[in-house]
Amino acid sequence: MPMAGKGMLLTSMNIDASDEAEFNRWYDREHLDERVAIPGFLEARRYVAHQGNPKYLSLYSTESFEVLDSPAYRTALANQTAWSKANIARFKDMIRGVARITISGGTGRGAVLGIIRLRPTAGAEDKLRAALREQLDPVKLDGIISMHLLENDPVLSKPLTDNPSASDPGAGDWFVLIDATDVDAVPAAAARFAAFKSGTVSSGVYRLMWDLAKSDLAG
Repeated sequence: MPMAGKGMLLTSMNIDASDEAEFNRWYDREHLDERVAIPGFLEARRYVAHQGNPKYLSLYSTESFEVLDSPAYRTALANQTAWSKANIARFKDMIRGVARITISGGTGRGAVLGIIRLRPTAGAEDKLRAALREQLDPVKLDGIISMHLLENDPVLSKPLTDNPSASDPGAGDWFVLIDATDVDAVPAAAARFAAFKSGTVSSGVYRLMWDLAKSDLAG
């Protein structure tokens, strides 16, 4: 499996231009370090939209899905720093997916990420997963490094902002991730999923800003 671990936390949000410099400073100087330091977290990646909405996207890989509901992670959520609380309060249009990595093909990670959000029909999940598995092979696609399927847990996938108890029809959505070397490589890979258009919620292309692995942290 090219993607580290079996669990994935996906977060995406917009931020007002007036708060953007502070938001990026917080992410780059505190937030990613804090999250990757949590037991069971393996790495984190930050992206900015080339074509997509929300503007910012982050992926956090974990050893297992259970890490994302562990006491260590829950403690981190309940004890945010003052800097974190100030920035989280400014999030807009937040998406937060707590997901299992159920399919992963290829090797490595690319400088560009294509992302397709799907909403499975209730009762047809197995059929959709089987159909996606046939398409999530990057071998014959130039510029595509790896491809993955994330399946959100509908109970745990709640935004940190607004009303966390509110009904969210997208909490159980799935995400197809396309790791590519260049933005021009994404369309051909994304075209493989045209047959699933009826279940497509959104799609986008994001450029990697930077990544952080557990081994990068000071001992």
